Amino acid sequence: MHKTWWKILGSGLVIYTAIAGLLLGVPHLPILNETIRNLYFHVPMWFAMIVLFSISVFYSVKSLSSKSEIDDIKAVESVNAGIIFGILGLITGAIWAKYTWGQFWSFDPKQNFAAISILLYFAYLILRNAIDEEQKRAKISAIYNIFAFPMMVVLLFVLPRLKDSLHPGNGGNPGFNSYDLDSLMRMVFYPACLGWILIGYWVYTIRFRIRSIENKQQHN
Repeated sequence: MHKTWWKILGSGLVIYTAIAGLLLGVPHLPILNETIRNLYFHVPMWFAMIVLFSISVFYSVKSLSSKSEIDDIKAVESVNAGIIFGILGLITGAIWAKYTWGQFWSFDPKQNFAAISILLYFAYLILRNAIDEEQKRAKISAIYNIFAFPMMVVLLFVLPRLKDSLHPGNGGNPGFNSYDLDSLMRMVFYPACLGWILIGYWVYTIRFRIRSIENKQQHN
C-alpha cells in the first residue's frame, strides 16, 4: 500500500477533476464561455511534461558522473513520457484555439514555440537512435538533454512574453487570475495539476520497468 498510495491519489484526482470539471460552474466570460473548462486538461498536461523533462535532465546530469545504464534509461524514458504529455498539451490547446480563436493553429507565438520545444525532444530521441555505442550514446544524449531543458524553458516562458499573443499570460494579455480563475475553479484546477503530474510519473515508471526488462533480456 505504501508503494501505491500516490498512484491511487493520482487516479482519484484525475477522476475527480474530470467529473467536477464538466459539472461544476465556471465564469461565463466573453469568447471563452464554456471552453474555459479545457483549463483543467490543457495546462496540467504541460505541467506534467515539464516535471518529466525535469526528471530527465536530473538523470542526464547524474549519468555523466555515474556512467550508470540505469540513470541513462531513466533519462530517456522520462523524456518519452514527457513527450506524450507535450503532444496532449498541443492537441488540447489546438482544440481550445479552434473554439476561441477560430482555428486549430493560428501560428500564435505560444503555439509555435511550444511546438518547437517538443521538436527539441524529438531530436533528442533521434540523436540517441543514431548512435550505436552505448556509452557514447549515453554521454552525448545527456549533454544534449542538459542544454535542451533550458532552451525549452526559454521557448515556453520567455520568448512568448516578448511578442503580442492571443494566449493568456503573454504579450500583455493577462493570464488566469481572480478575474477568470475563481475560487470554484481553483478547487478543480490545482488537483488536476497534481493528478496529471502523478499520472505522468506513473507512465514514466512503467516505461522504465519495461525498458529495464528488455535490456536484461538483450544482455542474457
